Amino acid sequence: MEEALLSPSDYFDILKRRIWSLLIPAVLIFILALILAFSLPAVYKSTATILIEEQDIPANYVVTTVTSYAEQRLQTINQRIMSSPKLLEIINRFNLYADKKEKWTTDEILYKMREDISLTPISVDVTDRRTGRPTMATIAFTLSYEGKDSPEKIHQVANLITSRFLSENIQLRKRQTTEASTFLEKEMELVKVKFTKIDAGIAEFKEKNINSLPELFQVNMQSLNNIEQNIERLNEQLKVLRERKSSLETQIFAIVSESESQDKIRLDQLRLALVNLRINFSEKYPDLIKVKLEIAELEERIKKSKRSENSEREDNPLYITFSSQLSGINAEIDSVKRHIKELEEKNDNYRKRIEATPGVEKQLKHLFAEQVNTKLKYEDLMAKLMEARVAQGLEKEQKGERFTLIDPPMVPEKPFKPNRVAIILIGLVLGMGAGVGAASLHEFSDQSVYKVEALFSATSFPVLAEIPEITNARDIELKNKKRLALILGIILLCMAGVILFHFFIMDLNIFWAKLMRKI
Repeated sequence: MEEALLSPSDYFDILKRRIWSLLIPAVLIFILALILAFSLPAVYKSTATILIEEQDIPANYVVTTVTSYAEQRLQTINQRIMSSPKLLEIINRFNLYADKKEKWTTDEILYKMREDISLTPISVDVTDRRTGRPTMATIAFTLSYEGKDSPEKIHQVANLITSRFLSENIQLRKRQTTEASTFLEKEMELVKVKFTKIDAGIAEFKEKNINSLPELFQVNMQSLNNIEQNIERLNEQLKVLRERKSSLETQIFAIVSESESQDKIRLDQLRLALVNLRINFSEKYPDLIKVKLEIAELEERIKKSKRSENSEREDNPLYITFSSQLSGINAEIDSVKRHIKELEEKNDNYRKRIEATPGVEKQLKHLFAEQVNTKLKYEDLMAKLMEARVAQGLEKEQKGERFTLIDPPMVPEKPFKPNRVAIILIGLVLGMGAGVGAASLHEFSDQSVYKVEALFSATSFPVLAEIPEITNARDIELKNKKRLALILGIILLCMAGVILFHFFIMDLNIFWAKLMRKI
């Protein structure tokens, strides 16, 4: 069976038939939306906008010692502000969440307050000065607090959180600059102590190796050469003295009498013969006894001869002259030997100094290098300390990067949520949709025939007569009730329209007042 196209009058007839299927779901859902919109508690929100300003003095002149970026400090400060002791202090101070203290635990209340406090960065596209590439930079952020308490209390809490956030940023930057200066001062003291120890070590090392220092190397070499030359000269002098001594001894020996020499030769011969006789014969052998007697006589004679010769020599002027010269030469030889020995000891001492000089020089270079490095480190720390102190003064005067409150938290004039207008509009739309859906479902599921053409099309039989609707008193009463319900529904929709218009006018007045204040 082909479906006939519906005309506008057909749609109107359907609307008349299904008016209650349309109105009842729409009115019920709309009433539920109204109840929901006006039963939800009002949540107020107070928001502050804080600008992140760069330092006034160029970074080429003063380098700050605050190493963290603004985003990092935001998160750090946020964690400090969100700590449990500080949140509990705010909750107890303003008696927040009083209706939940008996139902919720402390951790749940703290979690709820952390959800009610929001930190939202405001970022823009900028060009990085170092790379020249576009990047996102945080130039400001909003700090807000929302709650179900009175607008004045919400404003006080938001104001307190904002002031604590700003003061925490100032304290954080001051603490970082102070810690940097304190750290550098301690490092300088350590380096200064080390530098003093190195200086003392160098002085002690020089004192210990004073004769082997590199600056005395040429002096030691010159002294060594002079000593070697002196030793060589004294050796030549010793050689000459020994030759003179030998000559004098020869001359003195010539003065000795020839008879003394013959007796000595005979005595040596007899002693040799005595040794041979003792080998072959006993002590009682006559020749052996004879040789002994002759040796004794000869020795006696030599002794007497020496005594007489000594007396003769003492009286001999030539012998006396040669003897005195020989004694002088012997004394001079002894003096030269002592001098040579002293010079050789000095020579060994200077050689040891020269041999030790390279090792001493190497150790001194190491000590001097350590001294220079320590001095450079000390000077570097001194320069950094001066910069840190300048940066500390920069933060003290609040000339560095800072957070500036450009939009303080205000007392909220209307609830942040729920959006009652939106809830009512959504309820109205959902109600109308539900009514249309219910009416459509009722219409398409109804198999009744309401028109002659539909009956003829369904049965293929001609319609002979049409009986009109017969109404009685009960039908009239029911019809009047339906009309009354329809009028009440229309009145309810009008009231909803008035409420929506009221909220619209109120929002428009608030917007106009804010605009006038800004102007």
